[in-house]
Formats: sequence, structure tokens, C-alpha cells
Amino acid sequence: MTAANRQRDPAWRCEPAPAEVLDFHRRLPGYAPTPLTELPELAAAAGVARLYAKDESTRLGLPAFKALGASWAIHRALRARRGAGQATIVTATDGNHGRAVARFARQFGHRAAVYVPDGVHPAAVRAIRDEGADVTHVPGDYDTAVAAAAASSGGGDGGVGRVGGVGGDRLLVQDMAWDGYEDVPGWIVDGYSTLFAELPVRPDLVVVPAGVGSLLQAALTHYRSRTAPPGTAVVSVEPDSAACVLASVAAGHPVTVATGTTSMAGLNCGTVSSLAWPYIRGGLDACTTVTDAQAAAAMRDLSAHGVDAGPCGAAPLAALRSLRAAPDSTVVLLVTEGRAANAH
Repeated sequence: MTAANRQRDPAWRCEPAPAEVLDFHRRLPGYAPTPLTELPELAAAAGVARLYAKDESTRLGLPAFKALGASWAIHRALRARRGAGQATIVTATDGNHGRAVARFARQFGHRAAVYVPDGVHPAAVRAIRDEGADVTHVPGDYDTAVAAAAASSGGGDGGVGRVGGVGGDRLLVQDMAWDGYEDVPGWIVDGYSTLFAELPVRPDLVVVPAGVGSLLQAALTHYRSRTAPPGTAVVSVEPDSAACVLASVAAGHPVTVATGTTSMAGLNCGTVSSLAWPYIRGGLDACTTVTDAQAAAAMRDLSAHGVDAGPCGAAPLAALRSLRAAPDSTVVLLVTEGRAANAH
């Protein structure tokens, strides 16, 4: 495990997420707040006062938190769309985001086209197809798949669509931002705000899995907003083989890293979202990495205590075990996916 603490500016603040997002999610069929499970035995082992797992393994009928961002972003993209009739919602994915996009494209009466890179398990691809999406395999890594999805949506150079990726019959709904493509990723981040709005406790520490940084941005938006009380530390966790947040923080600017193979497929990302970076730079307290073996051990321990975590969802517990949290701390782990999201 590698860790980097930071001296952030305690005065740094941002605007809060839109209040309308929670109301939108509450109107979706099957909505319910996901469980917050207290883990006293694991808290004692970690040396903290109280430990909770925010369990996203049953979010809106899908096994991961991605449903929150995909549903809101598709809703907003369709609302901003020029023209009528059926659209094709396009995205790249390493699993959960693509399935969520496919689910809500279909639910809202549209098609989906999903691009997957090397390393996505066949079961995850099959789950996306079962949602009615057309799936295209792209040889290469996640960034290569994102470029292919963007090109198919009318912007091979990244300038996709006419209004932030919205326009025409193909709408790119990607959970990663870059120069010229920030509206839709911003809506995805806004969608994730529901996860934090549901929390009945205010933690001293929240540990967040970071892929390209969109969920991390949502956490920082929640805990660093102008209306939020101070006092919550936010720490990111990544696979040691795909640590783009850690590398970017160390460099002081966004960098792209080569990615390897990891069981934490949803975190196997080499580039930080350009939209997330200012929040990471301004509001993150520390960043950590964990190995596949550490994530697997944490997954077993969470399962033994009734939390159905996949490798990405178990990474926060693995990270906590190497962090020096205060003994009187209340800690929330974001268990972002269940085992079904990584079923082999």
C-alpha cells in the first residue's frame, strides 16, 4: 500500500449539489436509500470508535452506485437534447457504468451502445447485453474505449456533440470529463450526490474508491460545499496498478498512468477526470492504494459481517487498515458495488 497525506487549504469550498437530484431519484421505480451497516467488530480491529459501510450492492435494482449518476445524466441529456424521437445513449465502461447506462436508456425509451476495453469479464459484458445494449469490444485500455465511444458520437478529437456531448441521435454519457466535454460528466457527479444526502451520520472520515474521480468529486462536493459543516476528512483509494489520483496529487497536476490487471476492474483507470481534478486538488485530505490481495481479504471480512462487497467496494476497508485514524473517529466506507457486479 502507498499513501500520501496532503496539507489542503481548510478554507477551500465549492458549491453544493443541486437539491432537485434527490427528488428525481425518489420518483424512480424501486428507489430506496441503500443500507448503512454498522460494523463494531471491524471498528475495534481498525482502532476506531464507529465504523459504517454504505452498501451500494442493491442500488435501484443494480449491484452498484453507478445507477445514480447514469439515471440523472441521461434524464438531463435528454432534456437538453435538440430534436425528438429515439436516441442512442453511448458510453464506454469497465462494467457497472455501462450496465447502468443501458438500463436507464431502455427504461426511458431509448437505445444504448456500450464500448468495453480489454479485461472486462464476459459476465459483465453479458449483463450489459441483457439490458438491451449493443456492445463493442475495443482492444486496449479504458482510455482507448472512451476515445472510441467519443468518436462514435461525432467527436473523434474529443469535441463530442454540440452542447457538452448532447446533440444529434447519439448522446455520449461518459463518467469522465475532458476539455470540451464537461456538462454530462457534471450531471453524473450530481447524480451521485443522492448517496451522500441519504447518510444519517456525519463521519470524521469517509473513504472513497477512485477510478477517474467522479464519485470522489461528489464526496468532496458534499463535504466541502459552502453549506457543509467542517470536520470530515476525505481519503481516496485506488488499486496499486492504476493509481492516477495518487500520481496526479504527487505531481501537482493531472497525469496519465499505465494501468495493469486488477480484480478492482471498476477502478482500473489511468486518467483523472478534468472536472474532478480541481476538487481533488482543493479538497482531498489523502490518497491511498491497495493490492488485489488486500482488497480480497477485506471482501471476505465484509462478507462475514453481512456486507456483500465486490473488490472495488471492499477497497475502502483495505485502505482503512493502513490509515492512522483517530481512536474516537466515526468512519464511513463507501462500498460501491456488490459481488454480483464482478460475478465470474
